[in-house]
Amino acid sequence: MRLADERWGYTTGLHDIGSGAYAWLAPDGSWGWSNAGLITDGDESLVVDTLFDLALTSEMLAAMRDAEPVATATIDRLVNTHANGDHCHGNELVAAHEIIASTTSAAEMSELPPEALAALMDAFATGESTLARYLRSCFASFDFHGISLTLPTRTFEQHLEITVGDKTVGLYEVGPAHTGGDVIVHCPSDGTVFTGDILFIEGSPIMWAGPVQNWLDACDLIVDLDADVIVPGHGPITDERGVTAVREYLGYVRDEARTRYEAGMSVVDAARDIDLGHFGTWTDTERIVANVAGLYREFGSRERFDTVELFQAMAEYAENVS
Repeated sequence: MRLADERWGYTTGLHDIGSGAYAWLAPDGSWGWSNAGLITDGDESLVVDTLFDLALTSEMLAAMRDAEPVATATIDRLVNTHANGDHCHGNELVAAHEIIASTTSAAEMSELPPEALAALMDAFATGESTLARYLRSCFASFDFHGISLTLPTRTFEQHLEITVGDKTVGLYEVGPAHTGGDVIVHCPSDGTVFTGDILFIEGSPIMWAGPVQNWLDACDLIVDLDADVIVPGHGPITDERGVTAVREYLGYVRDEARTRYEAGMSVVDAARDIDLGHFGTWTDTERIVANVAGLYREFGSRERFDTVELFQAMAEYAENVS
C-alpha cells in the first residue's frame, strides 16, 4: 500500500504545504536523510528540526529564506523533536531567539556529540569489515567535522503551547519511544503535525529507547489530532494511512518478538527468524535487530547491546539479506 499523500511529491527540498507552512524532505529517508519543517505567520517563524550536517542545514535554511523572506529574516524559535543528530546537528546555523526541546532530549544531545560521530567515521573510513562497509553505506554522505553542538535554551515536560504570529502551536512530549524525549509539533490552524521520528514512512522505524506502548500511544495521539497533513521524521508526507502502518509494524514486531523470547531464542536469532512480510519492502529492514533488542529489554531479558554492537548486528543482518 502506498503511504505517501499524493498531493506532494517525494523530492528533495522545500515543499509548500499551505497557510505559511513548509516541509523539507530528504529522499530516500534512510539513515540520516531526515525531514524538517517551517511554520510562519506574518513576520514570525518557527523551524522544526535541523539536519545532520552544516552543509545540508545551510541548503535548507537558504530555501526557507527564499520562500518566506520576511518571516525568516529573524527566526524566532527552533524546536528539536529529539536528540538524534540528524534532527539537531545544524542548530548552530539557525540563530533562533529560542531553541526548544523536551528536558530529556536536551540531556540526550550530549550523549553522542558530532565530534564522536566524526571520530567513529574516521576510524571506519577504510577497511572492509562488515561493520566498516555498513557504516560507510549509512553515513559517508555526511560531514560531522566542525559542528558545534548547540543545545536547547528552553526545555519542557509533557506539553507546551507557543505562538507563531497569531498561530498557536502545541508541543507534545510523547517519549520515551524512538528516543528518550520525543516531541511532536501540532499547528491546528494549519492542520499540520510534524512527528519527528515517531513516524518513518515506507522505512523501518528504529526503537532506541521504548517502551513500545508509548510509541503506539504516540501514534494514537497523532490520529486524534486529526491533522490534514502529517510530516514524518523520514519518508514522504503522509496522512492517517502512514500512522496506521507504523502502528501495525510496531505491534507485529512486538508480538513476534514476544513469541520468540518465550521460546528462549536470542535477540539476533529472533530478529532473523521473524518474517517481515509486506514490511520487508520498507527500507532499512535490518533495524528489526535493534527493535527486537529493545523489546527483549522490556520483556526482562538480560541480553544487552551497546550502540556499536547493535550496528554490528544490523550490518550482519543487512549483509545476509542483500
